[in-house]
Amino acid sequence: MKTKVIRIGKIKIGGGNPVAVQSMTNTDTRNVSATVKQIKSLVAIGCEIVRLAIPDEKAVTAFQKIRSAVPNVPLVADIHFDYRLAISVVQAGADKIRINPGNLGSHENL
Repeated sequence: MKTKVIRIGKIKIGGGNPVAVQSMTNTDTRNVSATVKQIKSLVAIGCEIVRLAIPDEKAVTAFQKIRSAVPNVPLVADIHFDYRLAISVVQAGADKIRINPGNLGSHENL
């Protein structure tokens, strides 16, 4: 059975496309230089999609700078607790968001 094709930046996943190597940074996203350095290191060893934690608005602001520093790397914003961050980070250039519905507090927030 073929699955639905999803595009994350320039990478297509599903639908018979090759498996894409993904990872997540373990830096504080608000530390732009450390996060960019880690993303570039991940890409250098074959990572194709990178996920970043977005815990607050300061991380959204940092995400914009990170996006500018690594324009060709698909970036996924990992959202917890505040659904409004998802809207902000999409406007900041996220290629995809990942929301954990279990920690948003209510169905209305999802």
